[in-house]
Amino acid sequence: MSTRKELFRKETLAALIIVDKSYASPSQMKSSWAGAMGQPQFLPSSYLEYAVDFDGDGKRNIWGSTGDTLASIANYLKKYGWQTGRDWGFEARIPNTISCALEGPDQMRKISAWAQAGVTRISGKAFPAKELSKKGAILMPAGRSGPVFIATPNFYVIKKYNNSDLYALFVGNVADRIQFSNNPFQAGWKKVSGLKRGNVMKMQNVLIKQGYDVGGADGLAGFKTRRSIGDWQQKNGLQPTCFPSSALAKRF
Repeated sequence: MSTRKELFRKETLAALIIVDKSYASPSQMKSSWAGAMGQPQFLPSSYLEYAVDFDGDGKRNIWGSTGDTLASIANYLKKYGWQTGRDWGFEARIPNTISCALEGPDQMRKISAWAQAGVTRISGKAFPAKELSKKGAILMPAGRSGPVFIATPNFYVIKKYNNSDLYALFVGNVADRIQFSNNPFQAGWKKVSGLKRGNVMKMQNVLIKQGYDVGGADGLAGFKTRRSIGDWQQKNGLQPTCFPSSALAKRF
């Protein structure tokens, strides 16, 4: 009866392998309602592929071992391309001369190029010298109505763990505050007129018909939807905000 039969058939079989090989007992395999197990919230297939025994007791215990849990998460991120020694990103100021429609990991440039175009860190510090020759992307999770970032490829690796901009930003900021005693993000989140998911989906369908790539009509304002809105606004003589709003929805 599942709407995702292939996914959960695979996960059921993986869970049976875990028990069959005595990696964990059925009573130990505490999970969410959707089958995400232990402290890392790994699906059974992810447990088989990424869980590691870090504390050396012969078990990959993501339920009760802090060492195994943290090492398993690190192994997951490494396998998805985490670049050792790189930051996840930087809160920034982006001038109006740079369009918010340039957002996205597929439009990365060298961080030195963004700096030359007028992008600065909101902290007033320079971008680290080690990052200047490497690439980063504009990230505007609320368009022009919220904080702005230059995100490195590591930010998008965090999103492989949980595909949410806000989740990845939270993780990155917490890590910075633990490691460097950094402050919270400095820019505020302006109030944006709320839209229901169906309203955003309607806007996406209109944009798709006009040839824009919004990443799918799912009612969520991901980066492809945000920058498509920005392109549409610019094309129609509006100041690009790159975010859906009730006022903007009336134009669709």
